[in-house]
Amino acid sequence: MKAIVQDRYGSPDVLEFRDVARPVPGAGDVLVRVHAAGVDPGVWHLTTGQPYLLRLLGFGLRAPKVPVRGLDFAGTVEEVGDGVTRYRPGDEVFGTCDGAFAEYAVARENLVATKPARLSFEHAAAVAVSGCTALQALHDVRPEQHVLVIGAAGGVGSFAVQLAKHAGAEVTAVCSTAKTDLVRTLGADHVVDYTRGDFTTGQYDLIVDTAGLRSLKHLRRALTPKGTLVIVGGEGGRWLGGIQRVVRAALLNPFVQHRLKGLISAVRGADLETLRETIEAGHLTPVLDRTYPLADVAAAISHVREGHAAGKVVLTV
Repeated sequence: MKAIVQDRYGSPDVLEFRDVARPVPGAGDVLVRVHAAGVDPGVWHLTTGQPYLLRLLGFGLRAPKVPVRGLDFAGTVEEVGDGVTRYRPGDEVFGTCDGAFAEYAVARENLVATKPARLSFEHAAAVAVSGCTALQALHDVRPEQHVLVIGAAGGVGSFAVQLAKHAGAEVTAVCSTAKTDLVRTLGADHVVDYTRGDFTTGQYDLIVDTAGLRSLKHLRRALTPKGTLVIVGGEGGRWLGGIQRVVRAALLNPFVQHRLKGLISAVRGADLETLRETIEAGHLTPVLDRTYPLADVAAAISHVREGHAAGKVVLTV
């Protein structure tokens, strides 16, 4: 099969489009014929091996442990392993796995869900990682709360705006000038163009920060006295990336009334089912910025890295 393979860390140009052996499903696995695969900022980090902390956390010290890139996918079940009862060949599914940038990929049964009928494969491939992250960031949201989403036009942010509105919150979305119209279509009650306005003049019960640039002091000014700040990801130096803000938040949290926490999200089967049901009910729609052919993966990753994407970028296989 054709796949995007990485033998060493480096820029997206180290990714090679070449033939590899088709994977074989083990017990509890499903083999999926991939039709589309999502590109998220984490793919850039795993490609470059930065921050270096990733390598120490088990992703491979000198070279990637998993040679085929990609996490999000949508496709058709080709074969099932022993013990799999929920799916059979021909079922249309979406989910996450190691090695989604390929014609075929193996996923654990519990990390797969039935593809919503109202979504194309391209839209479904955009859901798992960003959708689960947004859902977990909004775990404590309540009806009529005031929620601020920073980076509202991004992959996680576009899901967070819709999910917060569905939960009954009043949502203020922060984005750049070019993306304000898109964010309004997602249901945001208020939109702040960060190049022209200051969101800290408001008071919010929950802030979901997906942009990773502002200091804790700056963000806390916009919280109600007992408000919650959720830090989703972040960017920084080559060694630690954005982990510094998460560490500072954890150290400060016991001494303030605010709840300050960094989110380490994970795709869970129950969350995939929640997202599927919400999508089927018409309350959530993935936003696609553009699609690229699988062989153009380097261009797709660079587009995401440069911050141009409004919503998700997807590879077609």
